This record gives sequence, structure tokens and C-alpha cells, in this order.
Amino acid sequence: MSESSLRSVVELISSAIGDVVQGIYHESSSSAEEGTLTVASWEDQTFLSHGALLAKSCQAAMKLARHGTEAQNLAFQYGKHLALGHKLNSDLQPFVKSGSEPAVFSLDSAPLVFHRQIVGPERWRQQLKQVQNMARQIDYAKLRGLIKTERGVSQALDLCSYHGNKALEAMKCFPPSEARSALENMACAVTKF
Repeated sequence: MSESSLRSVVELISSAIGDVVQGIYHESSSSAEEGTLTVASWEDQTFLSHGALLAKSCQAAMKLARHGTEAQNLAFQYGKHLALGHKLNSDLQPFVKSGSEPAVFSLDSAPLVFHRQIVGPERWRQQLKQVQNMARQIDYAKLRGLIKTERGVSQALDLCSYHGNKALEAMKCFPPSEARSALENMACAVTKF
């Protein structure tokens, strides 16, 4: 492998680390209660904080293996969509798993972002007040119930399936192998609940 190829791989991974830092900064600076996060900005932020490193690592692996630009781009797409699907799966767990005690979840999770988009900012503020006690602590069981009455969860499930399918689609150009099967199994796993 040439020195310039190694340098480009190092630059690719360095840029991914920069993306992660930027994504984490944006995650910590956003105000979930205000509901300013849109679905598009959720995807952008999630890509930076959760997907850039995987996507660019997949791309770098193809570069190290001396595959062409098309294979590198498909590997990037695979990593991107797998990471977004995995994050959606994780965000959906409190809403799809059965159990008597709902878990605490982020107000910036995908189902809530969709929910806020559906109900609008005014109704969201009213709902948030409705589920808070005197100490402004959120009753997550009540909030989960409100979220489940709208389509936010189903839209997040649809988006999870979309990203899982896009990851699978990126693998189709590679020849059948055990490695491809393992990658396809991972893509399928993010859409299972």
C-alpha cells in the first residue's frame, strides 16, 4: 500500500473522529424540551455522532483492500445506514418492548422527534407540562402513553426499516461470501424488534 493511500485512510478516520465530536457537541447543546430538532436534523446529528465513524471506517477498509471508488462509496453507505438503523432501533426500544416499567428515554429520541413534528410545538409544550410533576420531573410512563397515541412510533419504525433496507441494498453489488452474509445479518438485525 502506498504512503498516499495510507495518508488518505488516516485523514478519513481523522475526519470521522471530528464528526463524532461535532455530533456529540450538537447533541448536548440541543434543547429537547423546546422541540427544535426536526427529523432531518435528527438524522444529520445522529449520523455525525453515531454513524460517521462506522461509515468512514467501512470506506477506509475498502480503500485499504484496494477496492475502487464505487465499492468504497457503497461501503460508506452501508455503514451510514446501518448506524442510523441501529440508533433508531435503540430509540424505539422503550416504545416497542413489553414490560410494566417503561425505561427513561431521551426527549431527542426519534419517536419523540416524529411526535413533536406531528403534534406541533404548542401541543408538545402542553403535553410536556401535563406529564411533569411539581418538581418538573417527567413521568415517562405517561409521556410514553401520549407518544404511543400518535404516529411517531410507527414513523420511526418505518425509518428504521428504510435504513436497514438501504444498508442491505449497498451490499448487493458485492459477491456472495460469508463476510457479505454476516454484514447482511447485521443489517437485518437492526430492523427486528
